[in-house]
Amino acid sequence: MAFRPILRKRAALPLAVSLFAGATLLVPKTTLHAEAPSESTVKDLSHLRKPIYDALPPKKEPPTPSTTTRSSKPTPTDRLAAQIGHARVFLHAHSQAAEARLNDFMTRALHLESSFTSTIASLAPPPQANEHLLPGGLYVLVAAMAGSIATRNRNILLRASVPLAVGVGAGWVVLPYTMRNVGDLAWGWEEKVPVLAENHLRVRGAAEETWRQAKSTGETVGRWADERVREGRQVVEGWVRKGR
Repeated sequence: MAFRPILRKRAALPLAVSLFAGATLLVPKTTLHAEAPSESTVKDLSHLRKPIYDALPPKKEPPTPSTTTRSSKPTPTDRLAAQIGHARVFLHAHSQAAEARLNDFMTRALHLESSFTSTIASLAPPPQANEHLLPGGLYVLVAAMAGSIATRNRNILLRASVPLAVGVGAGWVVLPYTMRNVGDLAWGWEEKVPVLAENHLRVRGAAEETWRQAKSTGETVGRWADERVREGRQVVEGWVRKGR
């Protein structure tokens, strides 16, 4: 019983040797080469051969946005947007018009201010004239008040004209340069109204003519008076001589 495994190993060893020897005899000593298939055969087989991988799914193109045609009737949103646009245009136009009016008003105000200041400056006498406005103006005011007091019991025409004439006369005497500038300014304003300028020239011409006639008459009366006085003195002197 103890030698049974040993006997089994010895019986299997000759069997393995005999199998190895038979396999060696059956293996061919020369190498056999297989014939390569032609290109046409390969192409035909490639059409018949099934791929081992699944075919790729076709590439999907992005869907083109469908152009939805709007209906001819505007939506409430469209009407609201149109009303807002009209309101903005209206506000913009009126704001531009208000800004233009404000700029025009400021321009005219600045022009009036510049014209007023330049006019006041043009009335001032030149420095070399040595003409002071404050005491001279007071003298003119006092003269006009004196004319008003002198004609307080007269009619309305004298009470209105005499103080004015006395004040203007006093102004020409006390403030000649200032009165000349005032006269030039008044004449510039009168030239804007042709009718008033013509009437002024007519009245001025008549006044100058009256002044010339009065002056010539005064000179004539003065010469006549001098002659009469001279003659009277000569008569008196003759009487005095005869009395001696």
